[in-house]
Amino acid sequence: MAKTALEQKWATEESEKTPLEKVYDEGIKLDPTKVGEDLLESLPEPTGWRIMILPFRGQRKTKGGIELTDETLGRQSLATVLGYVLKVGPLAYSGERFSTGSWCEEGDWVMFGRYAGSRFQIEGGEIKILNDDEIIARVPNPEAILHQF
Repeated sequence: MAKTALEQKWATEESEKTPLEKVYDEGIKLDPTKVGEDLLESLPEPTGWRIMILPFRGQRKTKGGIELTDETLGRQSLATVLGYVLKVGPLAYSGERFSTGSWCEEGDWVMFGRYAGSRFQIEGGEIKILNDDEIIARVPNPEAILHQF
C-alpha cells in the first residue's frame, strides 16, 4: 500500500529530528524510554562530581486551552527546577559527605536550584551540568509539581 503525501511528509519530518527531539512526545513531554544510546553517545561525559541533566519541559497548552509559543516554552525551560538525570560523573556521591549513598542516579527526575549549574545548547535543546550537591530532591512524577514561571 502506497503512503499518502501527508504520511510521507510525517516520515520525512520524523527522520530529520535530532536525537534529543526524538525523546519528546509531541515535541514537549519527555519520554524517558526514548532516551537512547545515540543521544547519550552524542553528549559529553560529566567529569568528577558533576551530573548531566535534561531540563523538564512543560505542557504546550494551559488548562484553559491556550497554546503556548515556542518562545514561552523556551523561557520556561530556562527557569525550570526539574530535570531528568542523563549521566553521572565518576566521582559523584563519593566521600564522607555522602556516607548514606547517592542522592540520585541515571534515570531519576530531580529538583535543583533555579540558577544551579551550567547550561549548554545542543541541537534540539539544552542540557545542564550540576555539581552532585546541588540536587535538592528526587521527584517521582514531574507532572505533579506546579510549575510557575
